[in-house]
Amino acid sequence: MPRAVVFDLDYTLAVPRRDRTTILREAVDAADAPTLTREEYLEAHRRNLTRETREPIFADLLADREAEADPVELARAYRETIAETLEPLPGVEEMLAELRDSYRVGLLTNGPVRAQRDKLETLGWEDAFDAALVTGELEAGKPDRRAFDAIADALAVAPGDVVYVGDEVDADVYGATNAGMDVIQVLLEDGPDPDPRAIAHVRQAAVATEVPAVVAGLE
Repeated sequence: MPRAVVFDLDYTLAVPRRDRTTILREAVDAADAPTLTREEYLEAHRRNLTRETREPIFADLLADREAEADPVELARAYRETIAETLEPLPGVEEMLAELRDSYRVGLLTNGPVRAQRDKLETLGWEDAFDAALVTGELEAGKPDRRAFDAIADALAVAPGDVVYVGDEVDADVYGATNAGMDVIQVLLEDGPDPDPRAIAHVRQAAVATEVPAVVAGLE
């Protein structure tokens, strides 16, 4: 019987109204920086999972380019552009509140501290979880087992008593199952196929209704 439900943040509970490629391009234009691709950004992001801000990510990206763009300004522009477009998936706020009546509810999200905490503030979710951890505050990011052990410790439960909900195969499905957690994979329209390691697969648009039903079925 599960004692806790832990969620990823981006594309599991909240999504931007514009695609991330467009958001990155708008931030680059605002900071007068050279063109950066989404793929380059994601690679740099994975190299900087335990940072305070996105500044090292953009410093990494700009290091090999002959440009006078300021990584501090670029990080600020990107953070503000995301905040302008971020919104919760339908019904997830009510879902979180209802789950907390029966389970410990947590959040484990990859990324720099300021960026991810700013998203929670933008969404008004500072108190929506019993524990919310950003990997920038930890020794390691997902899929490292230490990140999953940290959220289990913060919720005062064993990893085996946790159901983890996330959309990424490596960071979420592999990472959580490797830590001994059951995983519900969130399926995106243009995302990866269902992974057999997950105990269940739910459509992104139906997270609020399907996740509680899957968790209840494990009791």
